[in-house]
Amino acid sequence: QVRLVETGGGLVQPGGSLRLSCAASDRTWSSYIMGWFRQAPGKEPELVARIITSADSAYYGDSVKGRFTVSRDNAKNTVDLQMGNLKPEDTGVYLCAATPAWYGSTWNTAADYAYWGQGTQVTVSA
Repeated sequence: QVRLVETGGGLVQPGGSLRLSCAASDRTWSSYIMGWFRQAPGKEPELVARIITSADSAYYGDSVKGRFTVSRDNAKNTVDLQMGNLKPEDTGVYLCAATPAWYGSTWNTAADYAYWGQGTQVTVSA
């Protein structure tokens, strides 16, 4: 069982930056695909970014391309999401998710992920 804990959420003004971090507790974590999802009230989780092994394997949702960067540090068992030029529509609960490669298919939807953190709230408002 992989446990995921997100930190770093908060209130930020439009145009600001925020860095989220997800810590994983499992010795096989380094082989998992890691994803960050955003969930707005009453909506399904939306993929923000995912990473397989390195920056070359990163994938971003259209709404965050050029503004967000996902990275992972296998030695520290962490995956970070650096968010820049934040907009009010970026508001939501940000969830860290992990999955072994065999579990999903595209790894671009919530159904492709086996393990989830509790989430951290990000609010972008003036």
